[in-house]
Amino acid sequence: MTDAAVAIRSLYKRFGPKLAVNDLNLWVPKGTFFGLVGPNGAGKSTTLKIATGLLRPDSGDVWVSGRDVWANPRGVKEIIGVVPEDLRLFERLTGQEMLEYVGLLRGFDRTMSRQRAGELLEIMDLSEAAGRLVLDYSTGMRKKVALGAAILHKPSVLFLDEPFESVDPLSVRTLRAILSQLVNNGATVVFSSHVMEVVERLCDHVAVVNAGTVVAGGETRTVCAGRRLEDVFADAVGRPAEVRTLDWL
Repeated sequence: MTDAAVAIRSLYKRFGPKLAVNDLNLWVPKGTFFGLVGPNGAGKSTTLKIATGLLRPDSGDVWVSGRDVWANPRGVKEIIGVVPEDLRLFERLTGQEMLEYVGLLRGFDRTMSRQRAGELLEIMDLSEAAGRLVLDYSTGMRKKVALGAAILHKPSVLFLDEPFESVDPLSVRTLRAILSQLVNNGATVVFSSHVMEVVERLCDHVAVVNAGTVVAGGETRTVCAGRRLEDVFADAVGRPAEVRTLDWL
C-alpha cells in the first residue's frame, strides 16, 4: 500500500440499523487532487472520519502513505491535515493565537509558529481579524482559519469535508490556489463536496459514493468521458437526469 496516498479496503461502519459504509474500497494515488462526491447520507463524511482516525470502523483497513491508520494513529496524524465538516476550534483564542498554538503542538518553535500563523492569516485575508476571538468569526472565516491550522505543518495528505461551503467567492479562489500549490509540491488533497463544478474543475481523480460504497471512480476525464460530472453523478446514483417541477408553481 506504499504507492497510494490513501488506500481503503472492505470498510464497514454501522450506526444502529443504518449501514453508513458498506464494503467501501478506495484508492487515492499520491500527488493527486481527489474529489469525493455523493448524495447526502452516502457515507462520505463517515469515510473521511475513519480515514483520519476520528471514528473507528466496524471492520476494514485504511492506510495513509503506507501507514495503517488504526495500528499507528499517531504516526498518521503527524503527516495529515484535516478540516472536518463539524469544525472543532479553539474558540477562546484569537485567530493568531490559535494558529500559533497549533504550530507549537506540531513541534515548531515559537518564532516559526508565529511567522507561519501570520503568513497564513495574511494570505487568507484574515489579518484584520487576527486579534479577534475565533468564537466571533463567521462560518466562512472559521473555515479559512481551520484550513490554515490543517496546512501549517505542510501535510503529506490533506482531508477536507465540504471546504468551500459558506466561503465567499474571492476566498474560494484563494483557497483553491493554496490547495493547488500543495498538490503541485507533491502533497495529496482529498475532499468531499456537493459542488460538482468545483470538483470537475479542480480534481484530476474522482470517486462517486452512494449507499456507503464507491459506485464509480478513476481519473476525472475518464469518468466523465466528455459529459458533465453532474450527469455522470446522477447516472451513478440512479437518479433521473430530468429535473421534476411542480405544476402549481
